[in-house]
Amino acid sequence: MSDTLVPPVEQRAAGVKSGLGLAALTAIVVGSMIGSGIFALPSQMAASAAPGPLLIGWVITGVGMLTLAFVFQTLASRKPDVDGGVYGYARAGFGNYIGFTSAFGYWMSAWVGNVAYLVLLFATLGYFFPAFEGGATVPAIIGASILLWIVHALTLRGVKTAAFVNVVVTVAKIVPIVVFIAIAAVGFKAGLFTADFWGKAVQIDGEPLGDTMTQVKNMMLVTVWVFIGIEGAAVYSQRAAKRKDVGRATVLGFAGVLALLLLVNLLSYGLMAQADIAGLADPSLAGVLENEVGSWGAAFISIGLVISLLGALIAWVLLCVEILRLPALENVMPKALAKENSHGAPATALWLTNLCVQALLLWTLANESTYTNLVYLATSLILLPYLWSAAYQVLLALRGETYESRNGRTKDLIIGVIALVYAVWLLYAGGWQYLLIAALFYLVGTAAYVWARKESKLPTFTKAELAIVGFLAVTSVVAVAMLATGNLVVL
Repeated sequence: MSDTLVPPVEQRAAGVKSGLGLAALTAIVVGSMIGSGIFALPSQMAASAAPGPLLIGWVITGVGMLTLAFVFQTLASRKPDVDGGVYGYARAGFGNYIGFTSAFGYWMSAWVGNVAYLVLLFATLGYFFPAFEGGATVPAIIGASILLWIVHALTLRGVKTAAFVNVVVTVAKIVPIVVFIAIAAVGFKAGLFTADFWGKAVQIDGEPLGDTMTQVKNMMLVTVWVFIGIEGAAVYSQRAAKRKDVGRATVLGFAGVLALLLLVNLLSYGLMAQADIAGLADPSLAGVLENEVGSWGAAFISIGLVISLLGALIAWVLLCVEILRLPALENVMPKALAKENSHGAPATALWLTNLCVQALLLWTLANESTYTNLVYLATSLILLPYLWSAAYQVLLALRGETYESRNGRTKDLIIGVIALVYAVWLLYAGGWQYLLIAALFYLVGTAAYVWARKESKLPTFTKAELAIVGFLAVTSVVAVAMLATGNLVVL
């Protein structure tokens, strides 16, 4: 294998293009968004909210995520020279260290999410092979490890090869979801859907759901998890054949996935009582369909989920290595993470990512971490990268940068502010315990940033960045103390 390190500017000057078109970019968005979330959505939502609060929450999520989609679309067109999506926008707007934290947080979220995918995949296979039941047994972890390194080998063959496989798998995994929606629409019972519309009577595990706002807040992290991946095309902006396709793929992917999520979630409430849905094992979509049509329904959905998880795993491995490669080219991550093999795959970044996945898989075996815990951790780690992207659009609009004719400036400012408020709301809804853990991860990761800056003989921190590192250090001390005393448990 030969290793190359080609800066983005030189790549563009030489006309180097990987040729990812609109279909491939949209498939990366859809493939990374439709992973496990939609298949586990019924029980996770039923445990949090009744239909009324659920609709309010989906409106908030729909508006918030739509504005984020517009943010990525706008930034892709107004800042075509900025590569790397959430990383590039954070760095361009707020400096090298904030750019690093955005890339590092996104990378952490992505590979922790891959562990969640693998756990759920083998829990699903437990429907057919009891030895895998639960997803965290010894046979399941061995199987997940073997699959992980098969995907690793595929990705080492190059980004184009993996992207093509992702397109095929993305199409295949949508089929069972559409079939479920068709069957659910026929069997939908309006009386069941409206029986306890605001969740005043229903109890989950003997506990009431709480008031409307509590229910809305409790469902928010789940909605973020099912939309993670909306930024996928932006992360791959440097490899796009046409820059304008980045924005198009983001909006197309979001619109399609939103429609599927709403239909799956709302129709489920018309097929079973809410408390019964909440008690279903993951993948709960299989349980809902089994209740409606019999055992073949569960088998059908389980097969669809296996295909979906394989596709999502490939998509997120691609995103993991790309979010490390670009910062390494710009002296924000160690240079070794940008080295590509003879197939154009960032091999060092790939090995680092999948070794981390392997280590956390073994941790789940030893500590019986659940799919839901992994989902919440992965989601909390991606909230700040989303926030920085929204803040960058607000910053551009306030400065008037790229708005010489003033066309669209007010509109983009309003969209950016809405997206920023939504991102702040998500941080609140996510809960303080995950923010503490995120701060600890960011502080540990800072060693890689210091390494990269020293390696390139560049200044390490500005005064403002030192203040941020100090805040992370204090927060991390609190996190470690609470972990040691058992007052903070995440995994």
